[in-house]
Amino acid sequence: MKLSNSTDTIKDQDTIVTIGTFDGVHIGHQKIIKRLIDSGNLQQLKSVILTFFPHPRMVLQKDSNIKLINTIDERQDILEALGLDYLLVKKFTKEFSRLSAEDFVKQILVDKLNAKKVIIGYDHRFGRNRNADINDLRTFGKRYGFEVEEISAQDIDDVSVSSTKIRTALLEGDITKANNYLGYPFMLNGTVVKGKGLGKQLNYPTANIHVEEDYKLIPKQGAYIVNTTINNQLVYGMMNIGTNPTVNGNKQTIEVNFIDFDKDIYDKKLQINLLKRIRDEEKFESIDALKMQLSKDKTETIDFIKTHNA
Repeated sequence: MKLSNSTDTIKDQDTIVTIGTFDGVHIGHQKIIKRLIDSGNLQQLKSVILTFFPHPRMVLQKDSNIKLINTIDERQDILEALGLDYLLVKKFTKEFSRLSAEDFVKQILVDKLNAKKVIIGYDHRFGRNRNADINDLRTFGKRYGFEVEEISAQDIDDVSVSSTKIRTALLEGDITKANNYLGYPFMLNGTVVKGKGLGKQLNYPTANIHVEEDYKLIPKQGAYIVNTTINNQLVYGMMNIGTNPTVNGNKQTIEVNFIDFDKDIYDKKLQINLLKRIRDEEKFESIDALKMQLSKDKTETIDFIKTHNA
């Protein structure tokens, strides 16, 4: 897949395009993307997704506290794995939002992407004040020489419902449901930073994961079974999202205790895949009670690994 920015032009290649934020790139999105790629292969057109970053609500609603399932980098990696030819990430600005519908079509779809076919949702709206719809796009298509294919209400509703259910499931800690809708494990990408060393004192040393993007949705606090790849080695662990109330913590951290792994990984960037939620975060009566619970968590994690890899 070739990643393009807003100044690039796809030259000498006819394309088939779909437009959207595709947050999560979940199974509903994947169905649409497969349709895009298959149709492109059939008509000898290069498949293109036009997406926007920052999310329009981040720009147009300054008080928006929207949280996204994927960071922009995560979204790019997932789309590349699906076999897409091009991804154009258009920087969304207030100036861009004021572009008329026809200017958007002419400047982006026609001049930049050389679109010969556009696959779009039945309810898609675009242009200044979102005042144009799919019928306007069909009119522009006749004018500029591209075909418009409609994504049905059922498929669009499936996408919308899935996104809502994924966000709700993550906030409720139902990682199994979220992963089922995503079609892959929900991930947190971050850098290993130095913590207070509390895990080491408990004989459960942890890697503190710093997620830089403040718009990234963080699941409900609690203990999770996770895995990651470190130096080409698949490593499992138990992760805690929370404030460490037993030791009077007051700041949320993301900490992972890796099973059978003891190497210096400070400053390393890791993708943590969430596989199962073990329990809520608790404030224990004593450090010994916390250590006893961590031992139970480790046993459950090891049992899960054995079953997962059977």
